[in-house]
Amino acid sequence: MRYRAAVLRSYQGPFAVEEVTLAGAPAAGELLVEIAGCGMCATDLAVRRSAGRSPLPAVLGHEGAGVVVRTGGGRDGAIGVGDHVVLSFDSCGHCRGCRAAAPAYCDSFAALNLFGGRQDDPPRLTDATGGALAPRWFGQSSFAEYALVPARNAVRVDPALPVELLGPLGCGFLTGAGAVLNTFRVGPGEPLVVLGAGAVGLAAVLAATAAGALTVAVDRHPERLALAERFGAVPLSAETALLPERIRRLTDGGARYALDTTAAPWLVDAALRALRPTGTLGLVARFHTPLSLAPDTLTGGRGIRHICEGDAVPSLLVPQLIRLWQVGDFPFDQLVRTYPLADINEAERDCAAGRVVKPVLLPERTGG
Repeated sequence: MRYRAAVLRSYQGPFAVEEVTLAGAPAAGELLVEIAGCGMCATDLAVRRSAGRSPLPAVLGHEGAGVVVRTGGGRDGAIGVGDHVVLSFDSCGHCRGCRAAAPAYCDSFAALNLFGGRQDDPPRLTDATGGALAPRWFGQSSFAEYALVPARNAVRVDPALPVELLGPLGCGFLTGAGAVLNTFRVGPGEPLVVLGAGAVGLAAVLAATAAGALTVAVDRHPERLALAERFGAVPLSAETALLPERIRRLTDGGARYALDTTAAPWLVDAALRALRPTGTLGLVARFHTPLSLAPDTLTGGRGIRHICEGDAVPSLLVPQLIRLWQVGDFPFDQLVRTYPLADINEAERDCAAGRVVKPVLLPERTGG
């Protein structure tokens, strides 16, 4: 079948919306999904800094949502044609991490999601000249009108919901909210500091507010801090002098948890210094510079851990976030701005400049 997709051909170049061809029907355990909307995530844009590790040309996009139009049957036949689905990250389903209900720590996570896809798949996606496009990004490649996905990636949702807005629940919002609800299990009144008020950080703020936590949000953009305050956090400029001391005062002696979404070493250091004894710092962003820690920052039982995909089982957390949204406790839709897929480069520029928290791209139907 032929459809339109946004293709990235070089690490410095723009996306180009062009016709692509998908060969063959879905195999067993696969779904063909008509994409209603796809969030743009920082991980998509980080391909430009991947030093060539992520293969190009490729169709990116990994916060897709839409309607199943064809299935390959097999073990995951519980999802059928006509079902509305949110797509999340790929996993093998049989390694130790997957069997322990920790698919974000799948032994094959990097290979399946970032660096080449399922190696036993023959090339199936080509451009108008017949040139091969890279294997499925995060099992999706959903900057497109359609996506061929492993059924493991898909979470069925109520068809009455605005499915075009739900894609970010599969990664960015899942990551921030999952860190709060799954990793930290923050309870009422517990002090939390969130570093960075982008899509992941603000999702963490929303989840923390829903859990009744005392949350401090740190960012350098006043408009992002205003959003965090609107969603229940105490705003604090990252440029505040004596930042750890200010956080400790605001959290009555120190944060129990800190979540860094910035990968800025100096903010990580500030967060560690702001933790109370036995506090935990979670890291979700990818570091591009060395992280140096002073010897005294890990005393008193303080700890650091990396958090991937919010420690989530998507089939459990996505419905939980939707339920919170339906009762007004997780208003993620207020972070979203929609763009036609044709305007993907504008969406990227707005995202990079901080003019939008979460761009969601809407394909314009041309038939299939």
